Amino acid sequence: MRRLLLCLVLLFAATTLHASTTPAEKLANDAAQHELDSSPCDGNIPSYSLTPENLAKGQHLEHVGNLMHFGGAIWGIVYLVLLLSTGVVGALQSEVTSRFRNRWLQCFYFLLLFGIITSVLDLPLALYGHWLRLHYGLSVQGWGSWIGDQLKSSAIGWFIGGLLTMLLFLIIRKLPRSWWFAFWLCSIPIILAGIFVTPYVIDPVFNKFEPLSQSHPELVQRLEQVVHRGNMDIPPERMFLMKASAKVTTLNAYVTGFGASKRVVVWDTSITKGTPDEIMFIFGHESGHYVLNHIVQGLLFSIVILLLAFYLGYRFVTWAIRRFGPSWGIASQVEWGMLPIFLLAFSLFSLVLEPITSTATRSREHDADVYGQEAIHGLVADPQAVARGAFQVLGETSFDDPNPSQFIEFWTYGHPSIGRRAAFATHYNPWAAGMQPKYFQKP
Repeated sequence: MRRLLLCLVLLFAATTLHASTTPAEKLANDAAQHELDSSPCDGNIPSYSLTPENLAKGQHLEHVGNLMHFGGAIWGIVYLVLLLSTGVVGALQSEVTSRFRNRWLQCFYFLLLFGIITSVLDLPLALYGHWLRLHYGLSVQGWGSWIGDQLKSSAIGWFIGGLLTMLLFLIIRKLPRSWWFAFWLCSIPIILAGIFVTPYVIDPVFNKFEPLSQSHPELVQRLEQVVHRGNMDIPPERMFLMKASAKVTTLNAYVTGFGASKRVVVWDTSITKGTPDEIMFIFGHESGHYVLNHIVQGLLFSIVILLLAFYLGYRFVTWAIRRFGPSWGIASQVEWGMLPIFLLAFSLFSLVLEPITSTATRSREHDADVYGQEAIHGLVADPQAVARGAFQVLGETSFDDPNPSQFIEFWTYGHPSIGRRAAFATHYNPWAAGMQPKYFQKP
């Protein structure tokens, strides 16, 4: 175990290291922090502000979102404990084993019944969340379309989950003491395959995509300037437009895929509401994830976390079955009722580990912001103003809180807060006298 922990520490360090902070970056970070500290919590800051009406909306969405985030996580843990302690899981296990002798049928039937129950328990929060987005105009997706997406997501999860569960229980039967490690090894190629096929198979189920050059050839030409500046391998055929406006009014862009499937996706709402210069910055940010190997880093980070999660899950399952198995109606780890116990362990682990994973993700996103702002230098008149303007538009369309609680930002935010990002962009000028860029060389 000590060797495992040492390996985890070394791997974790390797996947979270990033280039040291430059003087220009430190100066901008300090200035951004001063802006936030000098402004009221949940209030406007000099670099990013909302109208009084939109600020009130942002404050409400922030507070409700925090309650839903933590409340949803705790509720998920509570109902798993209740389903186990009241014998519901044991009853489901008896139902599937008495109805079918075939283990494949048992597995998928158990997951179907368990999935229906947990979906019903999660439904109130899910319904309220979609209603809230509709109420504030963040979503334009009708209830029928939204329900359809939920059903499609559940069906895909049921199918993939069934295959993974069968693999898990096969390994448990063969290796009752080391299944956690064997399943972790098997999960690595599965994760890689999942990342590879997602742009081809999963994403088109929920949204429509088209080559960006098909509708915005002039924008592609400008984005290619960013590509050439960074010596990147992102040809036009890997730039895609997503028809997000059919469902949302917010802005976004992202990188996805692996190997031959990797691509940059820009939402059509971003193009509609942002200027070409701002789109160049957003694209520069996303392409930075490629150049800085964030996809590989994120993958390695996830693999490291999974190893620890599987080991702790194994120990938790062993302890829980020994301590509570008789009263729960679960006699051993090879029974289907073990799966909710394993999910309970994962839920507890995820809640405790959230600030670590959030911090690692925020660090990569900040580095991508730095890269994006440097990448457009010389391509736009004022990179600082362009980056700040992009964050202003991104924040306005989502009613993002300008200055959220720094504890909440630390614990839950996968990106730096929009106010922090805008303030950093305002003050970041590595091209000034005596300063040096982080990822590019001065001419």
